[in-house]
Amino acid sequence: MNLETKYLGFTLPNPFIVGAGPIADQVDHARRFEDAGASMIIMRSLFEEQLTAEELAHTRSMDAHANSFAEALTYFPDPADFVLGPHEYLDKLNELKSALTIPVIASLNGVTRGGWLDNARLFEEAGADAIELHIYSLPTDPQTPGAALEQRTLEMVQTVRQAVKIPIAVKLSPFYTSVLNVAQQLVGAGAAGLVLFNRFYHPDIDVEALEIVSRMSLSNSSDLPLRLRGLALLSGRVRASLGVTGGVHTTLDAIKAIMTGADGVQMVSALLRHGPAHLLQLRRELAAWLEQHEYQSLAQMKGSMSFLKCPDPSPFNRASYIKVLQTWNVDSMNV
Repeated sequence: MNLETKYLGFTLPNPFIVGAGPIADQVDHARRFEDAGASMIIMRSLFEEQLTAEELAHTRSMDAHANSFAEALTYFPDPADFVLGPHEYLDKLNELKSALTIPVIASLNGVTRGGWLDNARLFEEAGADAIELHIYSLPTDPQTPGAALEQRTLEMVQTVRQAVKIPIAVKLSPFYTSVLNVAQQLVGAGAAGLVLFNRFYHPDIDVEALEIVSRMSLSNSSDLPLRLRGLALLSGRVRASLGVTGGVHTTLDAIKAIMTGADGVQMVSALLRHGPAHLLQLRRELAAWLEQHEYQSLAQMKGSMSFLKCPDPSPFNRASYIKVLQTWNVDSMNV
């Protein structure tokens, strides 16, 4: 069965991509996933905060007034919180490129337009095949309008596009007022791919210690429907590759994502839980499912359930909301 797909200009043997995370931290781990059939691997993100902190620390060390930046530096996470520093990141990228035959994608995560984006050029020079730009914005200022946040994102993409020749993918937030409009503008600004969607990790509260607690949680299949709707709405309406991230754990999850328009299926949580063998199983099951349902190729199935192609697109809009709310039967309440 032909599982080929095109993503960010690359012809991949299958749609399964190791998403941004710790799997690429160790070259041996990355090799095992390549051997299991991963078609592309994305490195964990290099964060704006660590690049800015390094720049400030360097400036402080060169300045006679060594304490002038002391207060500013306290706003940044401790360098020990980051697995890879800027220099180690480039070294790891070089290692991965030397050891693997599949495309290796570097990743930048930030929220402002600034000098940290210059690292995109360093990624390209170190051999990255593409760059994934994570826009992780958590606005807390009530005076900042949504349009300003969107413009900031567009400017970041334009800055990176001007700096490098390799493809750029943008990992989107699901919380834009009009994801369709933002997506079209990002493609116009130079994005070759859009990845749906960035997962937001929400803080919790320890009511006894009176502390804000941050917890890491892996995704599960219940995270997928939000991505499916976004894919379905964008498929066939933007001139860019579409990737999905968050919620793909099973073969059926992958099939749903591809049917709604995904060109690439990024996975992290499922692979952390089950290892390379799970990826091998997914490839085999996807090929078997396509053959059983009489598809000639993955391309034939792709986008078949998008907003533009599915038999009834109404569930992707307000009609689904109305229908779901009307189907709850009050007689089933336990009173």
